[in-house]
Amino acid sequence: MVANNRSNADGMFQQTLKKSVTIAGVGLHSGVIVTLTISPADANSGITFLRTDLRGAAAVIPARWDTVVDTRLCTVIGNEHGSTVGTIEHLMSALAGCGIDNAIVSLDGIEVPIMDGSAAPFVAAIEQAGIAVQKSPRRFIRILKPVAIGDGVKSASFTPDDATSYSFEIDFDSAAISRQARALEIDPDSFKDEISRARTFGFLHEVEGLRKMGLARGGSLDNAVVISGDTVMNTEGLRFKDEFVRHKILDAVGDLYLAGAPIVGHFHGVRSGHALNNQLLRALFADRSAWRYETAVSLPMARRMLEQLAVA
Repeated sequence: MVANNRSNADGMFQQTLKKSVTIAGVGLHSGVIVTLTISPADANSGITFLRTDLRGAAAVIPARWDTVVDTRLCTVIGNEHGSTVGTIEHLMSALAGCGIDNAIVSLDGIEVPIMDGSAAPFVAAIEQAGIAVQKSPRRFIRILKPVAIGDGVKSASFTPDDATSYSFEIDFDSAAISRQARALEIDPDSFKDEISRARTFGFLHEVEGLRKMGLARGGSLDNAVVISGDTVMNTEGLRFKDEFVRHKILDAVGDLYLAGAPIVGHFHGVRSGHALNNQLLRALFADRSAWRYETAVSLPMARRMLEQLAVA
């Protein structure tokens, strides 16, 4: 994933925010209003969530593949103290798409606000804060050989590629969705234009059951595309003809950013969801021959770039 920043050519250096930015909204599953602040963080610190309603070590939850504790309809991370933060995938997708390596996400509840059901409000918040280039080379995860998981109906895989690319296929028994497929390389421009505005979606007949499970309490036509039979209920319609598969890519970008670094390789999902996306990361890191870390710059090049940054 390449940062689109003239002072950080080809995304060679890590990035954070220039200043903090705060947004608020309802939690999709909790139905509770949550205030969230994204703040700058030191180089090499990654993405960390901080529960401001808790104290001490219980408040700190690193955003990593191995801290995922639940994947029912969203991605939930937690720590050894039992603290959790849910529905992180859209925010993580925005951080990945904007090329943010390091940030502290502070929130006063158990769930990231759903906003309009897409990553676009988070992208707008990051752009409002501005992006700061840091003096540490960006580290990538390069896929060296195929890694795949699945059950014959659903599947997710990585294969080697020189870029960060995604492809996805879905098939629903509803004429409103039916079969959709999309593939693209991900960079800040393509993410913002092609992916970030795609909203989460669900079926009206499932709502009652979800609420009995304590889920979807904050869901509405304001923050999700709702389908009844073969009809989209939202009066404004769809943002893209294939908004559904675009949103599945959006989710995958966020789930896979829990790898802790941008992945150079191709992801392919067939009916994949949060659970399978996390299982794929676990399978990848279980096979040390399937990947390697790479830094974006050599030492001489880094020195030249740092000199240019100092002049700028």
